Amino acid sequence: MRLPNSVAFLIAFASLALASCGTVGGGRGGFRAVSDTPVKIGKPYTVKGVTYTPQAVAAYDATGYASWYGKEQSGNPTANGERFRPSGVSAAHKTLPLPSYLEVTALDTGRTILVRVNDRGPFVGTRIIDLSQGAAEQLGVVRKGVAAVHVRLVEPPESDKAKLRAGKPAVARPPVPAAELAALRTRLAQESAVSASKGFADSRIVANERP
Repeated sequence: MRLPNSVAFLIAFASLALASCGTVGGGRGGFRAVSDTPVKIGKPYTVKGVTYTPQAVAAYDATGYASWYGKEQSGNPTANGERFRPSGVSAAHKTLPLPSYLEVTALDTGRTILVRVNDRGPFVGTRIIDLSQGAAEQLGVVRKGVAAVHVRLVEPPESDKAKLRAGKPAVARPPVPAAELAALRTRLAQESAVSASKGFADSRIVANERP
């Protein structure tokens, strides 16, 4: 789930105003050209009564649940002003800088992919990342809709970044070893239990996806 269209438009409009002088030739149709500079962090924003504060971080490592943009249309603006491409390998995160690069591992299979974050969301329960359809297909979670994942901030080589900016998959990542997967599943179960005790869990997701 992304930002509501009206909020996303305002964020995208502001980023376009700031970024237009830093993009050679600009983007087509008023969108920002796909570029890793300037990096956008953005001001705090509120969705459904919850305030999120974007910030740059040295490290990010989380377990939770991923969903994907099932009904998002091509051509809508992302939070950093780019044109959304469903077939691209991209993602949304609530607070990481735009863009950021994340390794996403499906905890049921160990399959790992690299995604480029250029949008804000999701804003549902225990979901920590929204994937484009292209990313969901590469990770193998399209049919499930929601999947348990491990997400880690990385700094990939420029060759991988260039592929993702072009809407293509990066070089395939090796699968995560079984022992590491088991540890990540245990970690997710423990964190889900803590969230549930605090009243933050999406009970449907936890019931269907908990290892």
